[in-house]
Amino acid sequence: MELAFTIQPDAYTAFESDSEQLDKYKEWGLVSEKAVKTKALFYKRDGNSLPCDIVGYADKATAVIRFEGGQLHCIHPSYLKEMQASGFGVKTVPTSAADEPAATPYDSAPAADESASAPQSAPPEDQPPWDQDDSPSPPPAPAAEEPPKKTKGKKEKLELPEGKVSMTATVQEFTTVPNNFSDNDDEVVIYEAVSIADPALELGTAWSSHSATLKKLELAVGDTITFEAKVIAKKLTKHPVPYKINNPSKIQKA
Repeated sequence: MELAFTIQPDAYTAFESDSEQLDKYKEWGLVSEKAVKTKALFYKRDGNSLPCDIVGYADKATAVIRFEGGQLHCIHPSYLKEMQASGFGVKTVPTSAADEPAATPYDSAPAADESASAPQSAPPEDQPPWDQDDSPSPPPAPAAEEPPKKTKGKKEKLELPEGKVSMTATVQEFTTVPNNFSDNDDEVVIYEAVSIADPALELGTAWSSHSATLKKLELAVGDTITFEAKVIAKKLTKHPVPYKINNPSKIQKA
């Protein structure tokens, strides 16, 4: 099964030997200094523990791990070390709530039928006379005089395809975003008029890393390109761009 959350490295240094791999495990505190071999590691997310191993590094502060399906993912070694703790991601229950089921991190708001079944509270003591049982109610205002209430509809969540698809996009902006794992900011490209050919789907805006492959094309703002890529729901830091384009290939200027 393909994992949608992975951050694929543009390039990385693979370990040349088991001893080099073991040295990095020790440097990052994943095994003790006296260890003679590496150990099994787990990537914990959404209540799942996914077996993985470190196959190299993108830079001094970014390890590259590989999952059982062969997918690669960039992660800070300290964060990976935290995941190995048995209590990682477990939410504790306060003593006062011992008789109630513990809420998970993914608890949502109560369903509509729950609120509807809740008992109604008694009217307050300072209730106006016309709302009391022994007084007549005022006549209702004509319906025509009440303007319709505007409700904000929830934006429908797009169902993104799982694999690579043919796409078209127009370059809107070149910018940088902070990288907590590096001293340098990441270069990114923001696109507009992003669409998928099959299935036909309009995404609006999306972003991607400004990789070496894209730089060779010497793109400019306003250029339209076609390519094949996988798109995931991942918001760009400090920008209202909801989708990320991963590993674009077969890129052509329209």
